This record gives sequence, structure tokens and C-alpha cells, in this order.
Amino acid sequence: GLPSFNKNSFSCLASRIPYGESITPEILKKVEEAEAVLRSLGLKQYRVRVHGGTLARIEVLPEDIEHVIREVSRRVINERFREIGFVYVTVDLGGYRTGSLNEVLK
Repeated sequence: GLPSFNKNSFSCLASRIPYGESITPEILKKVEEAEAVLRSLGLKQYRVRVHGGTLARIEVLPEDIEHVIREVSRRVINERFREIGFVYVTVDLGGYRTGSLNEVLK
């Protein structure tokens, strides 16, 4: 079998940006750095969706939401995301789901 059969999928970073918003190298770098913060906290499946360039919407598996909002994790995420350049840092209570940016198209 394939050695990577159970690895999580990681799509193109541009898929974190809503339709109609500009995709710039700076925004993609912010996404990459923000997702590295989540990875450093031991999360396996996540996305950082960027809205308007200043709002980071964190999606994690529903069972990981409590881990993200615990005081220590929350403080680390908020501090690091602000250092990266986000003004607002939110957690999507709907959890991680593929194609969440398509929901506005329905």
C-alpha cells in the first residue's frame, strides 16, 4: 500500500481565501505561518481561512475545538496570529469542513 494513505490532505493555500478577494504572496505567507502555529499545538486537521486580509477564521475538527479554546492554546494562538498580522482571530464553531468557502455560493 501507499505509505501516505493516512496523511491529512493539505490543499493549496489559495483555497483559504474567499472568492473575489485578492490572493497576494503576503496573505499566503500569513496563512502558512498561522497554520504552522496550529500544527505546533499538535493539531492534525485544520484550516486558517482569511477574510478581508485581517480576520483569521480557524477551522479544526469538532473534537479539537476545546483544545483550541483552552486558555493556554488560546493565548498562544491569539498572540502569534496578531504577530503574523491578523487583527481578528476567530474559531469557527462549525468545525473543519472541506469547501466551507463555497457555503456563500449556495
